[in-house]
Order: sequence, then structure tokens, then C-alpha cells
Amino acid sequence: MAGVVSLGHIDYAILAIYVLFVLGIGFALKRFMKSSTDFFMSGRSIPAWITGLAFISANLGALELVGMAGSGAKYGIAQCHFYWVGAIPAMVFLAVFMMPFYYGSKARSVPEYLKLRFDERTRCLNSISFAVMTVFASAVSMNALAKLLTTVLKFDLSFTIRLPLVGGGIPLGSYDAYLWICSGIVLVYVLKGGLTSAIYTEVLQFFMIVLGFAPVVYLGLKDVGGWTHLKGSLAEVAANPAVLGFHQSADKAGFASNAWTSAWQPLLEGPSHNPMGVDWFAMAFGLGFVLSFGYWCTNFLVVQRAMAARNMSAARRTPLIAAVPKMLFPALVILPGMIAAALAVTAKDGYHLPHTRISERAYPAGISAVREAAGQDLGGKAALEKIGEAVGVKELSPAKLAVLLHDAPTLDDEAIKTGLQDAVTENDYDNVITSLVTKYCPPGLLGLALTGLLASFMSGMAGNVTAFNTVWTYDIYQAYMVRNRSDAHYMWMGRVVTVVGIGLSILCAYLVSNWKNAMDIIQLVFGFVNAPLFATFLLGMFWKRTTSHGAFFGLLGGTLTSALFHALTTATGNVLGIKGGYLWCLLGKTLSDVPQRVVFPSDMAQNFWLAAFAFTACFGLTLVISVLTRRTKTDDDLRGLVYSLTPKAREEGQAWYLRPAVLGIVLLAGCVVLNYIFW
Repeated sequence: MAGVVSLGHIDYAILAIYVLFVLGIGFALKRFMKSSTDFFMSGRSIPAWITGLAFISANLGALELVGMAGSGAKYGIAQCHFYWVGAIPAMVFLAVFMMPFYYGSKARSVPEYLKLRFDERTRCLNSISFAVMTVFASAVSMNALAKLLTTVLKFDLSFTIRLPLVGGGIPLGSYDAYLWICSGIVLVYVLKGGLTSAIYTEVLQFFMIVLGFAPVVYLGLKDVGGWTHLKGSLAEVAANPAVLGFHQSADKAGFASNAWTSAWQPLLEGPSHNPMGVDWFAMAFGLGFVLSFGYWCTNFLVVQRAMAARNMSAARRTPLIAAVPKMLFPALVILPGMIAAALAVTAKDGYHLPHTRISERAYPAGISAVREAAGQDLGGKAALEKIGEAVGVKELSPAKLAVLLHDAPTLDDEAIKTGLQDAVTENDYDNVITSLVTKYCPPGLLGLALTGLLASFMSGMAGNVTAFNTVWTYDIYQAYMVRNRSDAHYMWMGRVVTVVGIGLSILCAYLVSNWKNAMDIIQLVFGFVNAPLFATFLLGMFWKRTTSHGAFFGLLGGTLTSALFHALTTATGNVLGIKGGYLWCLLGKTLSDVPQRVVFPSDMAQNFWLAAFAFTACFGLTLVISVLTRRTKTDDDLRGLVYSLTPKAREEGQAWYLRPAVLGIVLLAGCVVLNYIFW
């Protein structure tokens, strides 16, 4: 399971047909790209059902399939709160209250709305922070895709870039090659067809994902004996999480039997009673309010899809249409992770959770460390730390490492390389879904499932890149750098910055590879950007007294609060300076010196509280500064931008059961029912 997978000719054919098809979409739509509006906004001409599926598909990248499956294994059914608490209510709010402002103001982006509501400073700050966020979000998908292809394809694409001026070279492995190749494919079809190309391929990708993963879920659930047997196996995981390498508090031997299968009961009992390490307040406020509303209501990546709709009615229906499959997606993306944990604890058919693969670039240092440790007769903790640091892996099997050190003098480099990988016990949660795909899918179905994975990653990459090029061109380049140029010039710049965005995303993918779960890193990024931004929007849209000074300094203060919080805190099992706590590193402290009150049980708990602090700081600062400063915009300036000053959208001629408010109530009722069923 941990090695490469043998694909049949039919699997390669399915993958190749898909790649050629999405490239064909880009070339076919190129002739319709006659203006910058066509390239960046699809000419506001797309029907609601397409924008609705694109709305959910833009979010259906590595974050969804890879991150949610890994988190399903790591945290259990509590991960469903990202849907039933952390998505549907916010999507309804966006449709009912916020889309009339976005679409009605004719703003081309979220930062441009901030300019209309406040001033250029706020727009500029949000443009820069959003551009950084989209680059990291795209990097998450790129990293996951490269890791997937390295795992499942048998081609060795390792090579070395020679540097004659300095001597030697830079060794690059298959991961690097796949990262660049797949980025190039996305670059081509986005360059050709712009946002329209991204939206139509996202619709195709939605169906590919469903078709590819539904059989995996069915076969996996059948293999573990159904839902009842799954709950029994996960009760074993809860009793002894350390068996699967799950981190937990030192004073906690295990959890209650329903810790992986109950959505609310473990949360209500407190952070020490659930694997996510959060309580009901952190879940409801940090995720359910701050992160969810911040993401779904202010993230231009998803809002851009609704703004491409043909009219106001279609724009408001877009998130509601997307909410229907979104509500059911936990069965497709979280349940596989729970199945993987159940299979691993029972070791059924020899299955284990996938372990971190050592980078090709780290092997020379690792082999050298093994030989040095063997020559110095190092053992125990000293050898573990030395070799672990050399290969970039924190968790190695002491027993297997001891055998490797004993035999090292008689082994060649290739044998030591194999022994090092075999000694790794650190879980790689991003490869959980891949391990199930390769376990259950025969030829043909394997190609379909891998195409679904490929589709999800490319969807996430393309969605973020199109959002990045729009914000850069309209909200940074045109607004501050080169004004009053022709429409053709800005369209040219959009294409140029698409290449730049792909390049930056590739660089960030190497940084993102330090996180073993995509959900952990992406929620951290959202906490920095979306959490304080939502506070700015909430006050700006619903309180006309909010001033431009309050918005700018509040948003800046909220973002800085995120940075300070992350600098002071870390999570159990993390290395200081990589995933937070870098202020302690600057002070020369180690993890044992850090006060326990700033060490969270999990990365996700740290992210929830970071978002809560960032939102609160931004909200408080904006409120106070607005009271102390004068308004710079009159009521007339704010019509169409503030709720109390904007005529309510009329829904005449529309059946009552199709009105956004009615559909929203039905969707919220569905969430309540699902929360009750899995309470």
C-alpha cells in the first residue's frame, strides 16, 4: 500500500482522456475571450445550475478530498461540523443577505466592494492578504497532487539540475517533476479560457469526483461490515488512540467509545474528551461563526462563481444550489477517513494508515546520519533525534531503527534507504484517501477514482489561480500601478500574472509539504485572512456608522493579532517554529519551556482559537475606532452597500418555494436533522 501502484492500460487511458478534455475546454473557449470582463468574470452570463456546481467545486480541491479524509481518520465524525455547522448556515446567509450587495454593486471583486464601502487603503490591504491566501490554497492542491502521483505512478522522474558556477547540482525527484507538469496543465487551460474555462471544468470535475469516490465509500463500508461494525472498530480507536499514532494529552489514556462517531457529545464534555481537542464554544464560535462565515461570505474564490451568474436571481440561487450536495458530502469525503481508521486498528488484510514518505532530497543526509550514528555507536533517543532531523521525520520506530543501525556497516546505500522508509511511523493523513483508492479499486475503476482525485486538485488550483489573477489585475495593478490603459492591456496582464501565480504556488507547495494534513494548514491560512475580514464585512454591511479608519485599522489589527497568536502558541507534537511558537524560538526556548496554556491539543484547536481571537480583535478595534472618527461617506454614497440603506430585493413573479429565504430555511432544517441524527 505504501509503495507504487500498478495501473492498467485502461487506467492510463482514462487519465489521459480527462487531461486532454480539460485542455480542449480551454482551447475551445479561447475564441470567446474578447475582453477582460470575459476573461475575469465570464461576462456575467452563466446559468445558476452551472455556477452552483462550480461554486462547490471551487472548494472541492485538496482541502475537501485529501484534507477531509485525513481529518476523518484523525478526528472522526466531528469533522462533519465543517459542513453542517461550518458551511451550510454561512452559504444561506450569503445567498439571502450578502449576494444582493456583491452583485448589485457591480463590484468585480470582494476587494473592490471594500473600496466602494470604505476606501482604497482597506481595499489594498485585503487585496494583498487575499492574494497570499490564494497562493497558499493553490499550493495545498499542488502539493497533494504531486504526492498522489508520486505514490500511484511507477515512473521514476528523478533528475539533477547541474549548477556549473557553484559545482554540484540540485537533485529533483518525481515529486518535483509531477508538481511542475500538473501545474503546467492547469496553466494552459486557464490561460486559454480564463474564468469560464475554470467554471466549466469545475462542473465536469464535480461529476468525476462523485463517480470516482462513491464506489470507494461503498466498498470500504462493506469491507468493515457496515455502520454498526464501523462504530465498534472506532470505539477501539477511541480506547487507545496511540495505537494508530494519534497524539493526545499525556494525562489521557483514551477517550469515550463514541469519540470518533458522535458529533456533539464529546465536544460538550470538553476538549480532553475528543480527539480534536476543542469544546462546544470553539466549535460554534471559532468554526461555526468566524471561520465559516469568513470563508463563505468574503472569500472571492467562491463569491466569484456567483458573481459570474447571468442575473441577480441566479447569483442568489448559486450558493443555495451548492448547499444541497454540500450537505451530503461528508459521506463521500469524511466517511472514508473513518473507514481507514477502523481498518487500521483491526489491521484487516494488513492495512495500516499511510506513513510519511521521505523526500528523495533528504535521503543523502539520512544515509550519512545512519552511518555516523552506527560508527559512533549511538542508540536510543540520540539516534532517533539525529536521524529524524536528517530526513525531516519526527516519528521513527525505535526497534526498526536499532536493527538498521546494527546492520548499517554491511548495507549499501539503497538498503539503508529502504530501511529508513520502513522505520517511519509518522502518519501521512493526506494519503489516507489514496490508500483506500488503491486498496479497493480494480483496473478501470482505479483510473476513474484517480481521475476524480486529479480533478479535485486541478479544480482547487484553477479556482485559486483565477481568483488571484482577477484580484491582482483589478485591485492592485489597475488600481495602484498602471491606470487608464486599454482593456486589452489588462487582459494581457491577467494572463501574465496567471503564470506568476502558478510559479508562486509551486514555491509555496514546498513549504506546505511540512504539514501532514491539508485541513490543518488551510484553516490556519483562513484564520489569518478570512476571520478578521468577516468582522470588517459584518460591521460594514450592517452598521452604516462604520468608518474607513475603523475598517482599515481594525482589519490590520485583526491580522496582526493572528500573527501574534500563532507566534505564541503551538500544538501537541509540533516542532516550535514550524507550526507556530516561533516567538519562543527567538527567545531560545524549547517546547518543554512553553506554558501549557498556549499548547493546544491539536492543530485544528489552535486554528479555531486563532480565528476567534482575530475576529474579536478586528471587531472591537473597528467598533471603537469608528465611534471615535468621522464618516467619510454619506448615506447616498452607501446606498446599495449597506443593508439599512438598500432597497430590499423584490421577488415578484417567483414561486414562493423558490425564494432564497424559503430555500434557506429548508436547508437549515436539514442541517438540524443531520446534527440530531449524529448527535
